[in-house]
Amino acid sequence: MTSSTHPRPTPLRVGLVGYGLAGSVFHAPLIAASADLTLAAVTTGNPERAAEAREAHPGVRVCARPEDLWAEDGPELDLVVVASPNKTHVPIAEAALRAGLPVVVDKPLAATAAEARALAGLAEERGLLLSVFQNRRWDSDFLTLRRLLDEGELGEVQRFESRFERWRPRPKGGWRESGAPEEIGGLLYDLGSHVVDQALVLFGPAVSVYAESDVRRPGAEADDDTFVAITHANGVRSHLYVSATAAQLGPRFRVLGQRAGFVTYGLDPQEAALREGLRPGPGTAWGVEPEALWGRIGSGESPLTGGGTPVEPVPGDYPAYYAAVAAAVRGTGPNPVTAHEAAAALDVLEAARRSAREGVTVAPARADGAAAG
Repeated sequence: MTSSTHPRPTPLRVGLVGYGLAGSVFHAPLIAASADLTLAAVTTGNPERAAEAREAHPGVRVCARPEDLWAEDGPELDLVVVASPNKTHVPIAEAALRAGLPVVVDKPLAATAAEARALAGLAEERGLLLSVFQNRRWDSDFLTLRRLLDEGELGEVQRFESRFERWRPRPKGGWRESGAPEEIGGLLYDLGSHVVDQALVLFGPAVSVYAESDVRRPGAEADDDTFVAITHANGVRSHLYVSATAAQLGPRFRVLGQRAGFVTYGLDPQEAALREGLRPGPGTAWGVEPEALWGRIGSGESPLTGGGTPVEPVPGDYPAYYAAVAAAVRGTGPNPVTAHEAAAALDVLEAARRSAREGVTVAPARADGAAAG
């Protein structure tokens, strides 16, 4: 194995754990598209997925088990990416770190903030990168909103509304929709991991959390319609919605400031492009939103009736995450998403779960175990 103290080759050799939705649609294509990375190995126990990996990535080594990646006769690697089911994130990441390998873990990093902070401590003890794949920080609408906030276009923000809604009236089944606690399923930990992370990045720490969480669809086991309200330490209120039961979709973002508001509809185009087999690269219009979906900024008028001014968006850039990971592994740049940031989001998710269960407002825990506020 290549240790963290040895020179790193170009490109870095990556082992990918899991070739389901996250592994095949998000991670493998983005790794393969990076000039700084090469997909050296994939682990899956599913013969059909193994065949798909070999066809999509000629020359890739396919292993049956994660531990094959760091066995004595395993492939030489510089980075392990964990894109397996949620319940396996912590044990696989821990094993890879103990084997001396930097690690990227798909969200959510863990079931609890305590587990996330324990992993962070292990990585720090061993001097290894531990990063969390929060690709929605590189959505076009999110990057555009960050630019508007940095430029002061909205004035002091008072309320941030974020919706990640779908219309899926029939459950698909599988571990993502399982009600078994050990599976870490349901929308709060799935889409909620994204919207909470975005809110914390934009507006800072949470001091109180209120949530409503329901299982709406016949036959569903896990939450499929959830609302989370966060009060941030700076006074901004975030209202976050994740749902599989939205027969009419609301705005993706609605941000209200003292000077103006900003409203966007529709999702960043990168996921749909990846699902269709498109890949980022030179000469491609990657992450570019159609003009019909540009957000609008203004005051006192509805964007649905043409009010406000269209805002040309910043292109979405999922490849930037892995470019930053490569730099961090080489020691030439910061970790793009730290485990401590993921733990702070998990503090909020745990508070939201308790709030929804008990019908109370909850102060999320801090890193020292105390309540915020």
